[in-house]
Amino acid sequence: MVHNSHLSTLSSWTAALLLSAAGLSLLASAQVKVGAPAPDFQATASNGKTESLDQFKGKYVVLEWHNQGCPYTRKHYTSGNMQALQKEWTAKGVVWFTVISSAPGEQGYVTASQENSYLNQMHADPTAALLDFQGKIGHLYSAKTTPQMIVIDPAGKVIYDGAIDNRPTSDVEDIKGAKNYVNEALTEAMAGKPVTTSYTRPYGCSVKYAD
Repeated sequence: MVHNSHLSTLSSWTAALLLSAAGLSLLASAQVKVGAPAPDFQATASNGKTESLDQFKGKYVVLEWHNQGCPYTRKHYTSGNMQALQKEWTAKGVVWFTVISSAPGEQGYVTASQENSYLNQMHADPTAALLDFQGKIGHLYSAKTTPQMIVIDPAGKVIYDGAIDNRPTSDVEDIKGAKNYVNEALTEAMAGKPVTTSYTRPYGCSVKYAD
């Protein structure tokens, strides 16, 4: 004979398992996939403005995960490669968000003034640098590395997710002759063609989340 207290305990365990499974299911469904709608977000930029993805519907948007202390990030900034991409594509109407998801106390965390000084020093030209210190945007897009690049089309769908190029090293010399996936995705999409390479494994330093 099963006592009521045992049934109650079993019911509690069952409920907990169901809730856990539901949470995992929601987490899985929240992960961004190529071809799926890009989830909206809102964040404060280093210039003090509030930016959201939704306000740029109808435009191409690039998300670039950034960490000043990461050698893989430095590779693309000390060489001027990332800045050249920013300038080229923003001149063509693309919205470019540099996203900093490093938590306070972690590598890559900067204050707004520190980031503004860095952008000025490096002659970087993103549309804005988003301060995502709680990692909300990073987790929303399952960002794993710095740099990691995501391209969103005017319809609001993700058309590329992954590495900046096919040379997963921190050596500046490897930029020369590398296949740049961001350039390729934007060029093909703007020409009305399907994106040849829509997903690659991102490389770089792990994003320094708080959790």
